Amino acid sequence: MSARTRTILVVAALATVVGGAVAGITAATSNQPSGVAAAGPTMRSGAPPLSLDLGVRVDPEAVDLREALRLYEAGKLVEAERIFARHSSLEARVGESFSNWPNGTVAGLTQLSGLHPKSAAVQLNLGIARFWAGEAGAEDAWKSAASLEPDTAYAVTAGNLLHPDFARNLPIFVPSTEVPADIRKLAAPAQLALLERRARTGTVADRLFYGVALQRLGKQRSAERVYAAAARVAPKDPEARVAAAVGLFDKARPAEAFSRLGPLSRDYPKSATVRFHLGLLLLWSGQVKEARRQLELVRTVEPGSPLIGIADRYLAELRKAGI
Repeated sequence: MSARTRTILVVAALATVVGGAVAGITAATSNQPSGVAAAGPTMRSGAPPLSLDLGVRVDPEAVDLREALRLYEAGKLVEAERIFARHSSLEARVGESFSNWPNGTVAGLTQLSGLHPKSAAVQLNLGIARFWAGEAGAEDAWKSAASLEPDTAYAVTAGNLLHPDFARNLPIFVPSTEVPADIRKLAAPAQLALLERRARTGTVADRLFYGVALQRLGKQRSAERVYAAAARVAPKDPEARVAAAVGLFDKARPAEAFSRLGPLSRDYPKSATVRFHLGLLLLWSGQVKEARRQLELVRTVEPGSPLIGIADRYLAELRKAGI
């Protein structure tokens, strides 16, 4: 296993470490799209992974689709198909087509893409089906998914597939303070709604908490706008400015985020959040040596920062992996 592969696995394993700011969002989105293995020329064994993003929906259809997805992932395709067939939504139709694998799956999704040419869900899964069947055109479909609806979890997953040298998904900003307990105790939909309301009228921290929630839902573009607004309101706040830089991270254009974040180390030489997030973005990009140096500086530049413990966990995992 190469050092880059080990790094990607370490970052993926530690992704939950940076997810504590908005507690309910992660659990509610555990069925959001996931990555696919490296490409191959022939049909792969078993059914392909199915990617459905249901966000924080708790309506009856979403409950059904999550159960169908669970059955599908357990290899119970017939049972999953029965549930998917109860509904006529685009997600249900994609799931139903996958549940019939390999009988007409690619053809059915190709037809759906013609009927719904602007759907990232269809394009992403069409690409996965083509890839699994050993057919051409998977990469084109993933590119379409990423460009058609860039503010979705489907676009994030397409980015995983198009840029396998990067760690999975996107780096998420880590606030130095926790979401208040009265928000954390709410169910995910109510939690998200309250975070949105507070972001409109509350503090800079409220805006950052909402941005984190949006990132965890795969809404990177929306999070970018929320972070940018926070930085405009508080242009001298290092957390707001760091968040604005992290929100710009794009695997197709990583330099844009680094060009904003790097200079902040000069503007705020005693800021743990600058060093931590610079290390995080470097890790995501596979630049381990410099990432380690930045993470080690978290403890040095700001003793007592709550980010020290998280940085130390990354460093410990890197050492354990021999990277």
